[in-house]
Amino acid sequence: MSDQATTIPAPRPENQRTDAALLELRSVEVAYGGIVALKGIDLEVHQGEIVALLGANGAGKTTTLRTVSGLLQPRSGQVLYAGEPLSGIPAHKIVQLGIGHSPEGRRIFPRMTVLENLQMGAYRFKAVSQNDLNQVFELFPRLHERRTQLGGNLSGGEQQMLAIGRAMMGQPTLLLLDEPSMGLAPLIVAQIFEIIERINALGTTILLVEQNAAQALKLANRGYVLETGEVRMSAPAAELLDDPRVREAYLGETTE
Repeated sequence: MSDQATTIPAPRPENQRTDAALLELRSVEVAYGGIVALKGIDLEVHQGEIVALLGANGAGKTTTLRTVSGLLQPRSGQVLYAGEPLSGIPAHKIVQLGIGHSPEGRRIFPRMTVLENLQMGAYRFKAVSQNDLNQVFELFPRLHERRTQLGGNLSGGEQQMLAIGRAMMGQPTLLLLDEPSMGLAPLIVAQIFEIIERINALGTTILLVEQNAAQALKLANRGYVLETGEVRMSAPAAELLDDPRVREAYLGETTE
């Protein structure tokens, strides 16, 4: 690995953010045919935050991320990024605006090497930045070790690292992470969440969809709880972590 690798700063103090709303969803409704997946949701993510989006399967979490990244278009309402509407902008143009998306299921290119996968993440630029590669390799030393191996030959944890690293190669201001811990061993999950915190410390704002509610809320500044396409709760993460309804529904704890 190059001696010019980027030094990663320490994580920011908890709940540090600016007052600017980097991302806003205003009364966003999304439908698949006749099925309404999002029913007029409102959501904000401020510069510098990690915001967790929680909910059961089918609650609309992935639909929310896919709508922000332009893979789906809202039937009504607005998605605003840095105050500007994203409606009608294709997904590849949204990447160029500074929104990266690490999707559920990783979706790496299995017949490309690790390095080629990372280079694909930088397609918005005329040339791949060695500094960006160095930063990804410092975040994920395992990817540097495996850089000549095919993506399909990596373990599940390594593939998740590659999916996040590929998204980081686009130099996102806002990073959308969809179920980064899904199917991973507890030790790898802990590593992934540590790296997410470090990415935030580098200045990247994060909207995190995660089934592991306890880990997500310990990491996040704020959280939203989605149920059947509607926002049922929104609060600082510490408050949600202590809420008996959240603890019972998502942390497996029973209340008296």
